Amino acid sequence: MTAPDLFALSEIKGPVLRPTDDAYAAEVTGFNLAPRHTPDIVVGATGTADIVTAMRWAAATRTPVTVQATGHGANFPINDGLLINTSRMTDVQVDPVTRTATIAAGAKWRDVLNASVPHGLATLNGSSTDVGAIGYTLGGGLPVLGRAYGYASDLVRSFQVVTPDGTLRYTDYDTEPDLFRALHGGKGNVGVVTEMTTDLLPLSRILGGGIYCTGADAEALLTAYADWTPTLPPEMCTSFNLLRLPPLPEIPEPLRGRFWSRVTVAWTGAPAEGQNLLAPIRAAAPVVFDTVADMSYTDVDQIYQDPQDPLPARESCTLLRDLTPEAVSTFLAEAGPAVPDYPLLLIEIRHMGAALSRPCATEDEICARDAGYFLEAVGVLAGPEAAEAVERATASLLTAMAPYSTGHTMPNLHGSPGDATDRARAWTPEAYAHLQRTKSTYDPANLLRYGHTVAPAA
Repeated sequence: MTAPDLFALSEIKGPVLRPTDDAYAAEVTGFNLAPRHTPDIVVGATGTADIVTAMRWAAATRTPVTVQATGHGANFPINDGLLINTSRMTDVQVDPVTRTATIAAGAKWRDVLNASVPHGLATLNGSSTDVGAIGYTLGGGLPVLGRAYGYASDLVRSFQVVTPDGTLRYTDYDTEPDLFRALHGGKGNVGVVTEMTTDLLPLSRILGGGIYCTGADAEALLTAYADWTPTLPPEMCTSFNLLRLPPLPEIPEPLRGRFWSRVTVAWTGAPAEGQNLLAPIRAAAPVVFDTVADMSYTDVDQIYQDPQDPLPARESCTLLRDLTPEAVSTFLAEAGPAVPDYPLLLIEIRHMGAALSRPCATEDEICARDAGYFLEAVGVLAGPEAAEAVERATASLLTAMAPYSTGHTMPNLHGSPGDATDRARAWTPEAYAHLQRTKSTYDPANLLRYGHTVAPAA
């Protein structure tokens, strides 16, 4: 690009960087280090006005655009165009009377919790509060407390969004409802969200933690988990995990360098009742560590203990109809303790249903409401050989579990999107068709084409 091409961007208050600038590399690097981003231009937005200016420039020059807040979901390399970095936009305003939070484009869930929990209010964040609140919610948002309260997007009241023509729009249930629907689980297909207002939950404490057994006891623990979960009330939110943790100093002792099977727990009822419900899991196999305890909701990250430092990762998922004995046997044959040198860091089977199966108050694009369980696989790409092993193991696991799948994924955890058929698996056919029509209205030139996006309808 030549200098005159960037003249209109001189109004932007944040940095406007080219690949030759010293600060460029830090500006484009996100939490997931696997994809290498090389956009032609990166804008470090400081507010809505910067995003409007950047989008108007992109529309005028027909430059493709993508957005990054934290980069946790960066599964796709950005190799040209404009990258808008929203990480400077972290403002959160909590109204304790209406129980709402208005969240800026780059705020993390940790920022929201710090502002809301002192008022006795909580959010529907995922397993890590280090994740950007808006990007997570645009993909639907599968929360730690999902069975109790539903998806994060179910609580959204309104969005402020800049569409690819550079227009700043407000959308809610009644205002531009097609746009509002597309932002409920449709990911970043139709605009750049600069602000989101969402309901908060009257909740400040939960019972949470993990029950850890050795990896050798995975069969006993998963079999008990499959029998136990259908009996649970909606207030009990759980997952089964296999963790093969490398001997790295970032991983706390005594978990470091060992193979674990684990059940995570988040319970919103009375602590004693929740502890009693856990008896079948604690009896399934010898428990090595048990961290389940009453906790402030600000400590919710202690349940999953997700990595806190950036790393190169490959993630993928599928939605399961049920967790039958056949599904359990297939899963263990693929990834259980009898498989030597298995390369995936984490495999999670999360219990769905309850509020996660409840329809939203408005139409949305979420396709997971009929799922009984959610399966996610994560591998660390520590070099080319490790990357190949992770890819093979992921593909083999998903192929083996396909007979038990609904056929769909979730856009936040889908992994690197492939062709149009692969991308469409994140939505029902009806939702996908609606996204394409809405894309044709708001982004007919397909400027927002990176990440898990769809093309405009023909």
